Amino acid sequence: MRAFFALGVVVTLNGTAVAQAHKVVAQRLTPLLPSGPDPWVTQRHGVYYFTSTEGDRISLRKTTDMTRLGEARPIVVWRPPAQGPNSASIWAPELHYLDGKWFLYYTGADKAHNDDAHRHVFVLENDSPDPTQGTWIDKGMLKTHYNGIDGTVFDHAGKRYFVYSAYVGDHSDLIIAPMPTPWTLGEPQVDIAQPTYRWEMQGGRKIMEAPEFLQGPTGRLFLTYSASACWSDSYALGLLQAEPSADLLKPSSWHKSSEPVLTSSPALGVYAPGHNGFFKTPDGQDWIIFHANGGPDWKCTPRRAPYIKPFHWNAQGRPVFKDGA
Repeated sequence: MRAFFALGVVVTLNGTAVAQAHKVVAQRLTPLLPSGPDPWVTQRHGVYYFTSTEGDRISLRKTTDMTRLGEARPIVVWRPPAQGPNSASIWAPELHYLDGKWFLYYTGADKAHNDDAHRHVFVLENDSPDPTQGTWIDKGMLKTHYNGIDGTVFDHAGKRYFVYSAYVGDHSDLIIAPMPTPWTLGEPQVDIAQPTYRWEMQGGRKIMEAPEFLQGPTGRLFLTYSASACWSDSYALGLLQAEPSADLLKPSSWHKSSEPVLTSSPALGVYAPGHNGFFKTPDGQDWIIFHANGGPDWKCTPRRAPYIKPFHWNAQGRPVFKDGA
């Protein structure tokens, strides 16, 4: 059994290890795979399911030990059609278990018009208990007001929400909408965050993308997002937060941190970290998964590899992703 050393703990990913009392100096992180942009992990009944951007397909790997992910065989579960609005640039798949079925949300574009003006979020459905088996049914394009990318889903207080990164003019904003079913959106669709800080505008673009939901121990809600262009080493994670009782469909309910919460770290050997997800081990330990480059100026290519590290919560109930914070 392998262990990851970070944040003053020794943790294995099958829930059998316990925290160490002594302080551990942060070590360079090791990627799970040589390549894996836009990584995503979900855990159900002690099994982890991993996926990432491959461009022309969606594959899943399953394992009971995330540190041995490289030994898990990728299983292609879906390929895009030869033509149509989801025939190219299959990006950022996310696997969710909702209402007793599996759903895959992904970004796609039309092969005949493979550009940002033709990118949308689509959804697939599978009623098999094992998402690597069964049949994936195309449920179509989510009817967003804007074209965009990186859709995610979360439940809160008996309601379901969808958030994505929308192309609004010359920038990318985060938009939230109610979700009556896993493949339909309701109204209103609300722009809750726009790039306003200089660190969100590096690489020649004003970008907020890859939103991910996280609920804290006090019930407070968080949305992480990736800021700036992915080809910039200044690509980093930002954070929005809302109170548990807030109306999540009101922009005023969401408050943005003025500084990024995860950035390039030569000490850890990661550059341009972003497009993250979250998962728990069976014993309740919180982990973050994200992609990053292993060196400076590697740009936005398949060299982006998936990394994981545990994180903790501070006294104010906010997530802490940086070592030593």
